[in-house]
Amino acid sequence: MLIKDQIVLITGAGRGLGADVARSFAREGARLVLNYRNSEAAAQELAREFGTERAIALQADVTDAHQVSTLVKAAAKHFGAPITTVINNALPDFSFNGDARSKAGAIGYAEFDAQFSGIVGGALNTIQATLPGMKEAGFGAIVNIGTNLFQNPVVPYHDYTAAKAALLALTRTFAADLGPQNIRVNMVSGGLLRTTDASAATPEEVFDLIAGGTPLRKVTTPAEFADAALFFASPWSRAVTGQNLVVDGGLVMN
Repeated sequence: MLIKDQIVLITGAGRGLGADVARSFAREGARLVLNYRNSEAAAQELAREFGTERAIALQADVTDAHQVSTLVKAAAKHFGAPITTVINNALPDFSFNGDARSKAGAIGYAEFDAQFSGIVGGALNTIQATLPGMKEAGFGAIVNIGTNLFQNPVVPYHDYTAAKAALLALTRTFAADLGPQNIRVNMVSGGLLRTTDASAATPEEVFDLIAGGTPLRKVTTPAEFADAALFFASPWSRAVTGQNLVVDGGLVMN
């Protein structure tokens, strides 16, 4: 299915990376479901930017399965067709500030639980809510947003990294389970992005250090990262599932 024929749900689309992902898909003509939790004004403005025929902004906390189910039904009613593509981008409240992070000797499981609930639980809820529509359409593309930190924990964000690693496991097991139904599940993993709300607390010298360690000698931008997600939704990746594409300027090489 061409991207222009897809209805794409982007979680956490009101701001940061999610908004850039939305703009990438809008540029290719997709119809968009812009999910937000708290950023209503930003999400609604983004929907107006794309036009009401091409985009709708809908509130839901992805950790709440009932809210997600309600969103999916509202989107299908609005567009007259089911969601075919899901970008699991929503992130629990988190700040990439290495100095303020919880260290190994002090971090409690509650911090892990918050990240697992938002990252793994949120993805589970959106995938399960959209599966019936994907089966109806005979097509599904699920793209989970990961991180290169579980391959290169340059800063040991224990809770966030563990949850993203679990999301990769879910990506691969769901790919194996859903492949026979023509539903593909992949992951796009970035490093530190310059700049999102989550990385705004990162000192400039850390950005410079990371840039110096990449072959491209720069830190990836949200717009550059967002474009990579298009590949896994496009016909060019029709034979690709269960994969993890690292988009970080070559800092991590698989």
